[in-house]
Amino acid sequence: MTEEQQRQQEARDGQAAWHRFGPYVSERQWGTVREDYSADEQPWTYTTHDMARSYAYRWGEEAIGGICDEKQFLCLAPAFWNGQDAILKERLFGLSGPEGNHGEDVKEHYYYLDNTPTHSYMRMLYKYPQHAFPYDWLVQENARRGRQKPEFELADTCIFKEDRYFDIFLEYAKAGPEDLLLQITVHNRGAQEAPLHVLPQLWFRNTWAWGYAAYRPQLDGTNAGAVHLDHSSLPPLALYYDQPDKQPATLLFCDNETNAQRLYGAPNAADFSKDGINDYLLHGHQEAVNPAQQGTKVAVHYQLSIPAGESRTVRVRLAAPGLQEPFAEFTAILGQRKAEADAYYLALQTGIDNPDARNVQRQALAGMLWSKQFYYYDVAEWLKGDPAFPKPPANRRQGRNHTWPHLNNADIISMPDKWEYPWYAAWDLAFHCIPLAMVDVDFAKNQLRLLCQDWYMHPNGQLPAYEWKLEDVNPPVHAWATWRVYKMDQKQRGQRDTAFLESMFHRLLLNFTWWVNRKDRHNHNVFEGGFLGLDNIGVFDRSAPLPTGGYMEQADGTAWMAMFALNMMRIALELARTNPVYQDMASKFFEHFLYIAHAMGNMADQQIDMWDDEDGFYYDVLNTPENGRFPLRLRSMVGLIPLFAVEVLDTDALQDMPRFVRRLNWFLDNRPELAALVSRWQEPGKGQRHLLSLLRGHRMKLLLRRMLDEAEFLSEHGVRALSRYHLEHPFVFQRDGGLNAVVSYEPAESGTSLFGGNSNWRGPVWMPMNFLLIESLQRFYHYYGPEFKVEYPTGTGRYCTLQEIAQALTERLTGLFLRNAEGQRPCFGQDKQQQNDPHFRDYLLFHEYFHGDTGAGLGASHQTGWTGLIAKLLHPRPLEE
Repeated sequence: MTEEQQRQQEARDGQAAWHRFGPYVSERQWGTVREDYSADEQPWTYTTHDMARSYAYRWGEEAIGGICDEKQFLCLAPAFWNGQDAILKERLFGLSGPEGNHGEDVKEHYYYLDNTPTHSYMRMLYKYPQHAFPYDWLVQENARRGRQKPEFELADTCIFKEDRYFDIFLEYAKAGPEDLLLQITVHNRGAQEAPLHVLPQLWFRNTWAWGYAAYRPQLDGTNAGAVHLDHSSLPPLALYYDQPDKQPATLLFCDNETNAQRLYGAPNAADFSKDGINDYLLHGHQEAVNPAQQGTKVAVHYQLSIPAGESRTVRVRLAAPGLQEPFAEFTAILGQRKAEADAYYLALQTGIDNPDARNVQRQALAGMLWSKQFYYYDVAEWLKGDPAFPKPPANRRQGRNHTWPHLNNADIISMPDKWEYPWYAAWDLAFHCIPLAMVDVDFAKNQLRLLCQDWYMHPNGQLPAYEWKLEDVNPPVHAWATWRVYKMDQKQRGQRDTAFLESMFHRLLLNFTWWVNRKDRHNHNVFEGGFLGLDNIGVFDRSAPLPTGGYMEQADGTAWMAMFALNMMRIALELARTNPVYQDMASKFFEHFLYIAHAMGNMADQQIDMWDDEDGFYYDVLNTPENGRFPLRLRSMVGLIPLFAVEVLDTDALQDMPRFVRRLNWFLDNRPELAALVSRWQEPGKGQRHLLSLLRGHRMKLLLRRMLDEAEFLSEHGVRALSRYHLEHPFVFQRDGGLNAVVSYEPAESGTSLFGGNSNWRGPVWMPMNFLLIESLQRFYHYYGPEFKVEYPTGTGRYCTLQEIAQALTERLTGLFLRNAEGQRPCFGQDKQQQNDPHFRDYLLFHEYFHGDTGAGLGASHQTGWTGLIAKLLHPRPLEE
C-alpha cells in the first residue's frame, strides 16, 4: 500500500479528515443562476466579470487554483498583477454566453497537472502575459464574429509572442489534514527582466450579510509573520508567510463585502470593500485597506522582479497557530508529497509502457480531481430572498426552478468544468464517476448517492438536471454508472458492496417510475425525454412544444430507457445472489425491456416504426395533427444509441435464480411476439451465454455498416455525432406554410443557436458516446465471440471481430491526445505553439468535444469531466474492469 493509499484508508476509517480541504473553489461564480436575483432571469448580466471584484457572493466563491474547506468557510488562492493590467488578476477571464460567438468561453491558459485523491499533493500551471491582458479586444472581436467563424482566443492576440509571459506553477502539499503548504513558483519565459506582484489571498466566504446570523469571523495580522484566524466553524489556524531577504512581504486587509458605491451608487455597508486590495495596489487608494491589520480578507503582497529565464518562489503555510519555524521543513514536506504522488501513480499505471500515455492519463485524472467544487444552492431560500435584502421580483415565485423548492445542495461535487460549467449536470456526473472510481471509488459512490438523496431528487422521482433548468431531462445513465462503479469497486477491493448497490437500486427505482409515468405519452413504451442532452442534434428543440404541433417519438429516449431497464435487471440479479426477493424485480425489468424492444421494432398495429430496414438505421418519428406520422431521416447519434441497450447473461449465473428463470421462460413461451424481438434468446452463444439487445445480428450489422463508414460516422478520431453524409446531402424538413429547417454536418462549432451557448452535436466527436459504443461492442463480443465479424472500416473488405473494432475505436480516441508519428497531438489542431513549444506541448486540455475531421479540441476547454473517460480508455485492462 502506497502512502497515498494509506491516507485514503485513514479517511475511510474516520481516523483523519484528509478531504477536509481541497480544490473546492469554483473558477467562476459570476454569471451563475445561484447569484441571479434579476427580474428578467438573465444571470449573465446580473453579475458580470467586471462586477465580480466588487460583489460579495451569496452562494460561493471563485479563484484561480483556489482551495477551501468542505463547507467553504475559508478560501486560499493566489492573485497576480503584472504592472500593466487594469485590474488585479484574481479570477479567470472569459466571455459570457451572449458575448461569445459560440457561447460562454474562458479566455485564459491554465492546466491541471497533478492531484492525488486526498489532495495531499496538487499542481497547476497558469500562464500570465507580461503585456496588458487584452480584455476589451477579446470581447470586441468575438462580438464581431458570427457563429460561422471560429472563436477568437487569447493566443490569437499574439500576446504570448516572444515568450513574454510568466509560467506560474501552484503546488499544494498537506503536512497534515489541516496543515497546508502552498508554493508559487514563477518562471519568466521572456528575454527581459519583468516585474510581477504575487498575492496569496485568504478570505472568509460571506455568511453574515444576509440576515440569518450576525456572527462575523475575523483575520488578524497584528502578530509578525502570521495571520491568525478566528472562525467558530473551523479549528484554530494561522497563515504563515515566508519573508526572504530579497522579497519581503506586506499584509493588505479588507473585507469580503460588496462595494455598493461602485456597483450601484449606494452607501457601503463596510469601510473596506472586497475590491480594496485591487484599488490600493493598482490605484494607490490608501484608504481602501485596513491599517488596523484586520478584516475578512487578506493578501500577502510580494513584489518580485524576475530576470529573463529565471524563476522566483513564494511560500505560505496554513496550519495550527504557534509554529516556531513553519518553513524549516517546507521544502522537504513538499518533495516528499510529490514523491508519494509519483509512487501512487506508478502503481496505478502498471502496464502502461508509453510515457506519453502515462502523462496524458495522469493529467486527465488530475483534472478530474481538480474539478471538485463546493456547490451551494438552497432553492427555497433563493426563491424567497434573504431577510437583509429586498425581496426578489414577484415573478420569481413562478419563474426558474420554482417547482424544486426541496432542493438544498451544499456539497463537494464533481463539475463538468469549473469555469464554463460551474454547476453539476446529472448525466455528466454519471460519466465522471468512471475515471473518478479509478482513484477514489468512495468519492465516486458518494457522487452517485448524492443525486438520489431527498434534497436532490424531486419527490416525483426526477433527478435534477442543472441549475439553469432543474426540470430538464438528461439521459438516464445513473443506473449504468452505478453498476460500473460497483464492479470497479469489487475489482479493486475483492469484495461486493451490496449495501451501496441495494441503496442505489431503490432510489433508481423511483427514477425509473418517473420516466414511465411522465415520459411515455400513450403508455406504448415509447419515450419522449426532450432534448436528452444532445443539444443541436435535431431539427427542433425537443424540449419545447414542436412548431408543427403534435409530438415526437424519440429513438434515443426509448433506447435510453431500454438500457435503463437492462441496467436495473442486472443490478437486481446481483442483489438476488444474497436476497432471492430481487429475482422478482429482475423479472419485472426483463419484461419491461421486452416491451420497449417491441415498441422500437415494428408494431404495425400502432404504426411505430423507428427502425428503417432499407436504411439500416433508427430514426425519430414525428407525429403531427395534419400529416400523421413519418420518420425524420436524419442520421445522427440518436440512431446509434440503441446499441447501448445490451446485456449478456451467463447460464451458470441463472442456475441460482430459479424464480427468475421460471418467470422468464413462461414469459417467452406465452409472449412469442416479444420473444422473437430479442436477440436469439433461445440460442446460447459463446460459453453458454444469452443476449438481451435491441438489435439482432442482422440489424446490428446494418447499423454498424453506417457507423463504421468513414464517409459517414467514422472519423479518424472516433465516431461523429452526425453522419458526414449530410455535408453534401443536408437534411431538409419542409412543411406547408413555410416552415423549413436544415441540418448539415458541421465538424466544429455549430452554425445554429437552437440551444445557444457552445453546445454542438452536429458533427464533432464526443467522448461519452464513444465510450458507451466501445463498451457495447465489447458486450456484444462477449456473446458472439470471434466468429462474428464485421467489415471495418466499411468498404475496405477487411473484416474484424467486435472486440478488434472496439480496440480500434479506443486507439482512435486515445490518439486525440497522444503524439502521432509526426510528434503532433490532434487535439491541439493547427496551433504551432501548443504542438511544438517545450513549455506548451506536454500540457493537456481535455475539451468538451473534438473536430469531426481533424480531432482539434473544441467547446469548453477544461471539461475533463466526461472527457476524463480517456483515463479509463488508456488503461490496459478491459472497460468492464
